[in-house]
Amino acid sequence: MKKGLIGLIVAVVLIGLVAMSFISAKNSIAVKSNGIDAAFSEVDVNLQRRADLIPNLVASVKGYAKVETNILTAIAEARSGLLQARTPDEKLAANDRLSVSLLPLTRMQEAYPDLKSNQQFMRLEDELSGTENRIAVARKRYNDSILDYNNTIAVFPNSMWASIAGFKPRTTYYRADPGAATVPKVDFN
Repeated sequence: MKKGLIGLIVAVVLIGLVAMSFISAKNSIAVKSNGIDAAFSEVDVNLQRRADLIPNLVASVKGYAKVETNILTAIAEARSGLLQARTPDEKLAANDRLSVSLLPLTRMQEAYPDLKSNQQFMRLEDELSGTENRIAVARKRYNDSILDYNNTIAVFPNSMWASIAGFKPRTTYYRADPGAATVPKVDFN
């Protein structure tokens, strides 16, 4: 009888330890998954801030660069694409297209010296620069959150518990669009 009771106690303790391990791992993985969503939310807020700055920046340039309508049109289209994007993948790709379309606008001051003295343009360009830095920091946090989550569900015993609980690796890293490496040609003449 004693051996049976000891065996039962050992079995209950082992089951309890396994259950606690599962619960602990599941909670940890869920927190990290939520951290990814929160990190992307920070990216999203900064992308929206950037999209909100662009119309003012474009308006301040219009008086100086009437001939550059193709640049302004490309920016408007890229901004519209960002605002219409819904999923993280779509938003990240639209952001890259917007970054590429903004490059000629910020380089216009070389062709239009009066633009350098326009206080509103300079202020908006500084704000845009600051927002770009915020996006870069938020993007790094987002990627770090994904890496942390993926590492957590990849190691034993978490890999076993993650599989049982239905957690899958996240692959939506913030990567630069291959087209972002190509700078658009701009003729300021």
